[in-house]
Amino acid sequence: MIELPSSAPCVQSQLKLHAAECFGTGTRISEEFASTFRRLVVVLVLIAATSFAWAQTSSPSHNLPAEPYTIKVNVDMVVLRATVQDRKNTLISGLDKDDFQVLEDGVLQPIKTFGHEDIPVTVGLVIDNSGSMKPKRADVIAAALAFARSSNPQDQMFVVNFNERVSFGLPEQIQFTDKVAQLEVALSRIAPDGETALYDAVAAALEHLKKGNRAKKVLIVISDGGDNASKHKLTEIMVQAGQPDVTIYTIGIFDEQDADRNPGVLKRLAKDTGGEAFLPASSKDVVPICERIAHDIRNQYTIAYTPTNRNRDGSYRVIQVKATAPGRRRLMVRTRTGYFAPSALPSTAAKAIRP
Repeated sequence: MIELPSSAPCVQSQLKLHAAECFGTGTRISEEFASTFRRLVVVLVLIAATSFAWAQTSSPSHNLPAEPYTIKVNVDMVVLRATVQDRKNTLISGLDKDDFQVLEDGVLQPIKTFGHEDIPVTVGLVIDNSGSMKPKRADVIAAALAFARSSNPQDQMFVVNFNERVSFGLPEQIQFTDKVAQLEVALSRIAPDGETALYDAVAAALEHLKKGNRAKKVLIVISDGGDNASKHKLTEIMVQAGQPDVTIYTIGIFDEQDADRNPGVLKRLAKDTGGEAFLPASSKDVVPICERIAHDIRNQYTIAYTPTNRNRDGSYRVIQVKATAPGRRRLMVRTRTGYFAPSALPSTAAKAIRP
């Protein structure tokens, strides 16, 4: 049953007045016209009521369904992705909230939410296409595709290719994909040549990650770690990576001709964000490494807490996470080492071009 709005009687009276004006106050309206007139009034009143009900139910945006796999938390909550291993580097599952301790700047923090589930991820593949990577290109593409095939089918993926220029591999109208065939094309769009703008590429990828709606955000960077063409500095990149919503895995592929190789940068990007750095002896080893990274992402614990230090001062906060379990002598937890507290200061990000 439709409840008529309070304005409905006004519609009836205004129509009657209009009819009187048209036919004169002394004119006698026939029964046939009167019946038609009454039906017209009912139709118009129902239209007005329906419009009123539609306006009441459709206008509030909070009635719309939320994007899938998006976790909405307080902006001051810190979300950590933690990997737990034993001394043999075996992944440890089955732990619960009480098995963990989180410290920020040495102060114990109460854990608000906890989980250990395989949830979809937004993933950026950041691929070095400088001249030094030419002989390793086939192995790199094979490794990136092996990662895609080992991932959750509902992951969102994108590709950032770089030499001295930075560009997105997917077409402009496609921000993310879960299709291996599209990723293969995206990885093959640029021929290896030129110098290396690693920092600009990571900056662009970190910015693009924000457009994804998956709860977990990951970058996989395959490079020699050198940089001789970026506008960004390493310190700027570390500030961007210092926000507690992204994990970076790095794979360094070197040879004797790589004069500007820098494994230290790759190690730092991974360690500070809770990822892992891999430095294989051969590019042939990159495929199993990417499969291992996919497995690692699928087996992370999610730990969230609200910092007891509520100051928005932009300072760096050091994080330490400990895990214990009955019957296990020593457990190692890999997660980000810290984050930059919120600040009113605006941040800068690189802009990538599309070929």
